[in-house]
Amino acid sequence: LLMSTTTPSSLYEQLKIHHTAFLKSAPNLYHSPLDVGIEVAFVGRSNAGKSSAINSIIGRQGLAKTSKTPGRTQIINYFQVDDQRRIVDLPGYGYAKVSHKTKEQIEQLLSEYLNHRQCLVGLFMMMDIRQPFTSNDLNLLEYVVGLQKPIHILLTKCDKLSRGAANQVLNQVNKELACYDAQCTAQTFSALKHFGVEQARETLGAWLLG
Repeated sequence: LLMSTTTPSSLYEQLKIHHTAFLKSAPNLYHSPLDVGIEVAFVGRSNAGKSSAINSIIGRQGLAKTSKTPGRTQIINYFQVDDQRRIVDLPGYGYAKVSHKTKEQIEQLLSEYLNHRQCLVGLFMMMDIRQPFTSNDLNLLEYVVGLQKPIHILLTKCDKLSRGAANQVLNQVNKELACYDAQCTAQTFSALKHFGVEQARETLGAWLLG
């Protein structure tokens, strides 16, 4: 059984991240909040547990809306930590059962945000630990590396594997990331068992503090 403490970290407590509240949804950058301050974004395949990870890290269940149907998030959701800091839930990608047009719209929206959002300081990328580095994941990873943005990968649903198997996947992922000349880090994570929450909070807090 994979378990860890969820006592708030110093950075998490300092920023009062647990007070984060929904700010607005936006179908594009034009309707997004002003491009000022600091943003940390979360992105991942539609079934990788992105919304659950956001809720677990922030400590507010139900803040980011979860769904049993992958592919539901097709807009950008902004959450406000304080007047200068935001957390961003980007649309999930790679879900086969949405239309080709919807896939193109999601890809365009992700591209616009990642390319043009000046206040973005770091990106959390969700990967199901049982299926890391799909072609969609690799395409996005290489794209973000090219933008010279730091990336922290959460290998989600690690409770589905034994500790040894989960660490083996993590080691493999770290070897893959060593090929990139960029700030890429990774960890195992389980929103269900609260495993890896503190480590993710430390990364989030460090980025939000700039």
